[in-house]
Amino acid sequence: MLQALVTGISGEVGHGLIKALSASEEFEVSAADIKNPDEAISGNLKNFFECDVSDSNAVNKIFEKENFDIIFHLASILSTGGEKSPEKAIDVNIKGIINLLEAATSTAIRCKKSAKFIFPSSIAAYGLPSLEEKSKNKRVTEEQFLNPITIYGISKLNGEKLGRYFSENYMLLSDLDRKNLIDFRCVRFPGLLSPDTVPSGGTSDYGSEMIHAAAQGQSYECFVRPDTTIPFMAMADAAGALLSLSNTSKTSLTTRIYNVAGFSVSAKEIENEVKKFFPNFKVSYKINEARQRIVDSWPMDIDDSLAQKNWGWKKKYDFEKTFSEYLVPKIKERYQSK
Repeated sequence: MLQALVTGISGEVGHGLIKALSASEEFEVSAADIKNPDEAISGNLKNFFECDVSDSNAVNKIFEKENFDIIFHLASILSTGGEKSPEKAIDVNIKGIINLLEAATSTAIRCKKSAKFIFPSSIAAYGLPSLEEKSKNKRVTEEQFLNPITIYGISKLNGEKLGRYFSENYMLLSDLDRKNLIDFRCVRFPGLLSPDTVPSGGTSDYGSEMIHAAAQGQSYECFVRPDTTIPFMAMADAAGALLSLSNTSKTSLTTRIYNVAGFSVSAKEIENEVKKFFPNFKVSYKINEARQRIVDSWPMDIDDSLAQKNWGWKKKYDFEKTFSEYLVPKIKERYQSK
């Protein structure tokens, strides 16, 4: 079986990915996080390492003991949290990926085999300069408008570039050619909607927060305008995209960075969809100017034609199915059990 390491398992993507890896039965999964895994995923883990990825010594100790075939590096400080503490975001998001890439490279040299390094990036890597430009460029490609305005977006774009560097150019001037020891692959995600974890620090969290509030019989005060439009995706599709890209033959890939799209919807459209299942749900809008500015800099939609062409990417859940078949049944079960 393949040995996999997943960092940042307590986050939204971590939960979905751990379950998907376990269901595939191809992996023995180890995990690293600053918090112990919860009961929902702890039984799926071979090993758990309590580790802050910004601590190079702690990261190196993990790799001294294990020989991983694939690393899924999810640990990060999200957009809103990053703006509250940019220094911490730099430590975790930038120093963290450097520590993981260096440790993975050293292990690959020692074990004389390459390792895959899978990195989830974000639409936060984009930075459209105005709502006018956003309206003119409704669907952007991987190479357009890469001028992020948050430390989270800057760190994600930085992570993409570091991955390319370690895969293609790292230490080429030394006696030891380390090229191709790391097979770096990256998925650039839209906003993610999950029934399993409560949102924590993302600027697109209003999507998930609405459905979680409604299921608990609570009202919700949305922090962006009703017309605010960005792409979203079901968490199950996000986990599937990471697995699909990791399983694709290297010869089929023409780049290291891929967009994956779900559906482009406004905050008001999400509200209306939630009300189909929770008719008494009440939403008000109180704009947080700082968070609104961030979301306005993100594209209305992203072009994922390259992922479709290179590795057959195809979403399972459209907007309606995300709610009717994925979010609502699982979220009702979650809160009814409590």
